[in-house]
Amino acid sequence: MNTLHDGFSEKGALIERHWQELNARRRLYTWLGLAILAVALSGSLWFANETNAGKFFDRLPHLFDFVGDMVPRDGLEVFRALFDLPSPYDDGSFKYNYPEGRLYIAESFYIPEYFHKMLETLNIALFSTIIGMFFGFLLCFLAAKNLVANRLLRGFVRRFMEILRAFPEVVLAGFFLAILSLGPLPAVIAVSIHTVGALGKLFFEVVENADMKAEEGLRAVGASWIERVWFGIVPQVMPNFMSYFLLRLEINVRASTIIGAVGGGGIGELLRLSIGQNHQAKTLAIVLLLLITIIAVDQFSAWLRRRLVGDQAFRLAQ
Repeated sequence: MNTLHDGFSEKGALIERHWQELNARRRLYTWLGLAILAVALSGSLWFANETNAGKFFDRLPHLFDFVGDMVPRDGLEVFRALFDLPSPYDDGSFKYNYPEGRLYIAESFYIPEYFHKMLETLNIALFSTIIGMFFGFLLCFLAAKNLVANRLLRGFVRRFMEILRAFPEVVLAGFFLAILSLGPLPAVIAVSIHTVGALGKLFFEVVENADMKAEEGLRAVGASWIERVWFGIVPQVMPNFMSYFLLRLEINVRASTIIGAVGGGGIGELLRLSIGQNHQAKTLAIVLLLLITIIAVDQFSAWLRRRLVGDQAFRLAQ
């Protein structure tokens, strides 16, 4: 018994010593990482200060001055600007001439300018996401290791999708704006290209994690490759595909807004102009509309995911 007890004691002491060594190593790596982060942060701040001729730290206390300058003289001005209502402060300048941007549908019925431009941004985002999902869906199965044995084909498709998502949407938009001129079409092309690469990668990773039993059964009865994919893989992965599609739609709404600021149409262009011209009420109205739109898209996405996947996936663990 003593020999057995001593054996357990030695093993326990060995485990304890090994755990202490691992814990000490983890603490060392943590402190080393924090030290590297501190050096990188200090270097970044020094570089920013030198780039701004030593004025970075001098101007840092004025960081929130811009926010203060954006406060309108009257809180109701934000809603007047949002719905294109006349302002009591109208002095003939464009700053308070909110009705100027109305889009009249009938003689007495109009769509406020910002709502119209927001719809244009949503159209760009939705159309681009649909195009991106369509081509990402087609390419993802050719990039999946469990469906394509040919390494050259698989590698080519993966590298192609990497190239598509290598450049940010705003860079692609600048390129196509130079070719096709200003408007929503270059924005649609730019966002679509990036979306194909991004969704294609997410999709083929989902496919590679799919259960292959259904595919093996279809192969055993002589089904073709397309039939095995369509009937054995697609039903498993489609809920995840739709979830990624909705997530990408939210991202593309924001991307379309940014592209609009560089000439891609939509609400982004008006936001850039209102900030540059110091139109406080208009700027806050656009920011408020963007916030409401993003929240609405997020809530719609959550509702649609629940309908597609089922309530059981959203229940709390018992």
